[in-house]
Amino acid sequence: MDTPRVGIPEQLADRMTMAEQHEYLRARFARPLTRRGMLRAGAVTAGAAAGTGLLAGPARAYPGPAPSPGPSPASSPELLVSSAAAAVDGKHVAPFGRHLAFGADPRTQMRISWQVPFAVRRPYVRVGLAPWDLGLKLEAEVRTLHTPPLSKKLPAVDQVYLHAALDNLRPGRTYYYGVGHDGYDPADPRHFSGIGTFRTAPERPEKGGKAEKFTFTAFGDQGVSYQALANDQLILGQNPAFHLHAGDICYADDSGAGKPTDVYDARVWDQFLAQTESVAASVPWMVTTGNHDMEAWYSPNGYGGQSARWALPGNGFDPARAPGVYSFVYGNTGVVALDANDISYEITANTGYSGGAQTAWLDRRLGELRRTRGLDFIVVFFHHCAFSTTKAHASDGAVREAWLPLFEKHGVDLVINGHNHIYERTDALRGTRVGRKVPIGGTADSTRDGIVYVTAGGAGKSLYDFPAPDSYEGHVKDLESVDSYFWEKGRVKHPEQVEWSRVRYTGFSFLAVESEPAARGGRPRLRVTALAENGARVDHFDVVRPARRD
Repeated sequence: MDTPRVGIPEQLADRMTMAEQHEYLRARFARPLTRRGMLRAGAVTAGAAAGTGLLAGPARAYPGPAPSPGPSPASSPELLVSSAAAAVDGKHVAPFGRHLAFGADPRTQMRISWQVPFAVRRPYVRVGLAPWDLGLKLEAEVRTLHTPPLSKKLPAVDQVYLHAALDNLRPGRTYYYGVGHDGYDPADPRHFSGIGTFRTAPERPEKGGKAEKFTFTAFGDQGVSYQALANDQLILGQNPAFHLHAGDICYADDSGAGKPTDVYDARVWDQFLAQTESVAASVPWMVTTGNHDMEAWYSPNGYGGQSARWALPGNGFDPARAPGVYSFVYGNTGVVALDANDISYEITANTGYSGGAQTAWLDRRLGELRRTRGLDFIVVFFHHCAFSTTKAHASDGAVREAWLPLFEKHGVDLVINGHNHIYERTDALRGTRVGRKVPIGGTADSTRDGIVYVTAGGAGKSLYDFPAPDSYEGHVKDLESVDSYFWEKGRVKHPEQVEWSRVRYTGFSFLAVESEPAARGGRPRLRVTALAENGARVDHFDVVRPARRD
C-alpha cells in the first residue's frame, strides 16, 4: 500500500489514518517543548520601504491572513530550530532553493520563497524594475521545521523556510528580486549572481488588456534524479508562464510501501529545492499534493511540511488543512488544483479528511470560472489518475465517481494527473466512454466531444509498465482495447477493458501547453505537446472551444 508510514510497524501502518500515524510518531519521537536552546518560529510582521513606480498601490506583504500557514509553533515541536544556528554570522549564510508561486491573482500577486541552512536575522526580499535598482524591501515570514531522527541511520534535521508575499504588482511587468538577511544583501555587487526575475500575468482583455498567447508546462512524480534535472532544463527552454506539478514532489518518503525499514529523510527536500531552483526561481512552480507528500510527522493532516515549504494561493476550501487545493486565472485560462488524497479508493490514509468540503468547493469554483468573462479554458490538475492503464496504480474509481460529473457539468477542457510514472493520454471522453477518437495530431472540441485526460507522471522517478505496447508519435500501435482495472471502495481492483488509451509512452517526459486566444472569427485553442527528456515529441493534440460571445 503506497502510503507514508515513516517509523511505523507495517502491521500497524496498514490500518492507520494520517492522524493516527501522526499521533503514533509524536508519542514515540517527540521531545519536550521546554528543552533549552530552542527558538520559536513566528511570522515576521512585514514592512515595506518606498518603491517608486513598482506597484499599482501601496506595497504590502501578507495583508490579512498569511497564505497557507503551517501549524502553530506553540503546539508543534517540529516548528522549532536550534538557537545555536542563530549565532552564525549572516555573511557566511547564503540563501538557496528559491521558488516562486502566484497568489490568487497572478496579475498582481507573487510569492517568493527560499531556504537558508541556518537561522538568520531579519530575512527580507528586495524588488525592483531593474537589477541595479532593487528599491522595494519587504521583510520575510519565517517557517521552520524540526525533524527528529526517525531512523538510526538519520540525524535530526532543522530546516528554515522564508516567504515574502508581493501584492499590488502591475500586470504584465517584469520584476527583479533578490533575497537576503542581516549580513547578506542581494544588492551588494558581490551577490548579483543571485538576482532573479519574474513576470506577472498580463491584464485580461475585459479589463483593457490584450489577448496574448502563453505556454505553461506540467508533470508529476519528480523526485531528485538526473532525469528530473534534465526535465527541468527542457522546461526552462519552453519559456513557460508557470509550471504545474501534479504531486509526489520530492519523495522524502521514497518507498511509501509500508515496509518496516521505511525512513523519512527530510534532507531530500533540500536537494529537491536546490535542483529545482534553476527553473522555479523565475517560473512560478504551482504544486499540489500526492500520496508521497503526506508526511505524518509534521501534522495530523500530513501537510504541515507542505505548508512550511510552499506559499500557494489561499483561496481553496481551507488553506490550512489543504494547501494543495486552490485556483487561479492566467490570461484566458482558469487553473484548479485538487488534492485527490481526500477521495482516493486506492490510498486511504487521508480519504474523507475534508468531509466533502473539497468537492463542494470544486463545484462552486468551476461554476464561477465558467461564468467568468474572458475565460476560454479550464484546466484541472491533481495526483491520482482518473484514467490510466499501468500495472502499478491504473485508475482511481473515486475520482471518476466524485469529480468527473463536475468536470462535465462545468465544461472542463483538460485534466492533468501524475501518480503513474509514464505518459498516457485518452481520447475525448464523455463520462468513461469515448466521445471522439483523438489520434496524435488530432483535435477535440471539449464542448462537443468530451474531455481529454493526460497522465504526465514521467518527471523523474523510476518508470512503470503498461499491460499493452507503447504507442506514441512515430511508433503508433493502435489497439481496439487494453485490459486494465480501476480501484473500487474497499481497495478492490475492478477489471475493465478500455478503448480510451490512445497514447502510451514509457519514458521520462513532460507537457507543454500553449493557450491561444481566438483570432477574429476563430476559435480559442490549447495546443498540447508531450516532450521526452531528450526533447523528442511523443504526442501532440489540440483542444478547442467555440468562440466566446461576451
